[in-house]
Amino acid sequence: MPRRPGADALARLGQAVPPVDPADASPHTFPDGGAWRTEIPSVEGPEALSAVLKESTRLDLPVHRISQGSGVWMLTDDEITEMVDACAALHIELCLFTGPRGTWDIGGSTRTESGGAGLRARGHDALAGCVEDALRAAGLGVRCLLVADEGVLWTLHRLRGAGLLPADTTLKLSALTGPVNPASYTVYEGLGADSLNVPSDLTAHHLTEIRRVSRAPMDMYIEAPDDLGGYVRMYETAELIRRGAPLYLKFGLSKSPGVYPYGAQLREHTLAGARERVRRGRLVLDLLARHGADGGMSPLGSRLPGELRRFPLPEGN
Repeated sequence: MPRRPGADALARLGQAVPPVDPADASPHTFPDGGAWRTEIPSVEGPEALSAVLKESTRLDLPVHRISQGSGVWMLTDDEITEMVDACAALHIELCLFTGPRGTWDIGGSTRTESGGAGLRARGHDALAGCVEDALRAAGLGVRCLLVADEGVLWTLHRLRGAGLLPADTTLKLSALTGPVNPASYTVYEGLGADSLNVPSDLTAHHLTEIRRVSRAPMDMYIEAPDDLGGYVRMYETAELIRRGAPLYLKFGLSKSPGVYPYGAQLREHTLAGARERVRRGRLVLDLLARHGADGGMSPLGSRLPGELRRFPLPEGN
């Protein structure tokens, strides 16, 4: 049984930690039997990727997935190929974001207090741009695509079913679209999501509620960027795994300006942030180890989600 933070010392003071309820635990794992995997987000190009890989070697941080946030359209073919090759050499999954988003186009609603439609793809042309990004990335060897719009998700899932995207392509739902209740989680799973970012302010009980209806892998920032709340939940990691498995531990960075869409004007900040995300990951895994809660990691190189529940595809797709 993992040691809970501060439990023995607090018990001596008469402040015993509440007992763990086994009924809260997730009954699910990844297909390989693991409960958790790791992800380094916001790796915006080959140079940042190189910094992450070098730092992860130095700090002995296991990495299952690298993700990028600016989008396929912000990378040249040569840059994508370089990232694909570097990740393939180490059996790391590379995930690139798809296409145009409402936060960057000419629509004004995302600049209002309500945020409008957020990152969704506005209109046919934006949807088509996301499809173009997906097909281009897949043609260059990318096998994981990040999506922020339910219509784009369903479209890419249909393209995968029709063989226009490789069958082993995985679709990852963005943190800025993340579902916040069990019903919405199952809807996104049905639309084709293979792993789903959930907001980092969900409680452990919320994760249990989701796990009662779905085994689709979950992604969660253990430290969230400021535009996602800036939460730092390192001491909760063991409990988040217990409740939310199968779970990708995402190592973000608070108190750090955003880098999307990335360009050379943000180079030094982005490279420093990439290295620090790896260090934050090392801190989390060290904490798990101190508490005897570091077991259950998926083998490195694991990437597929297993059998998930989908809505029926239309006839003729």
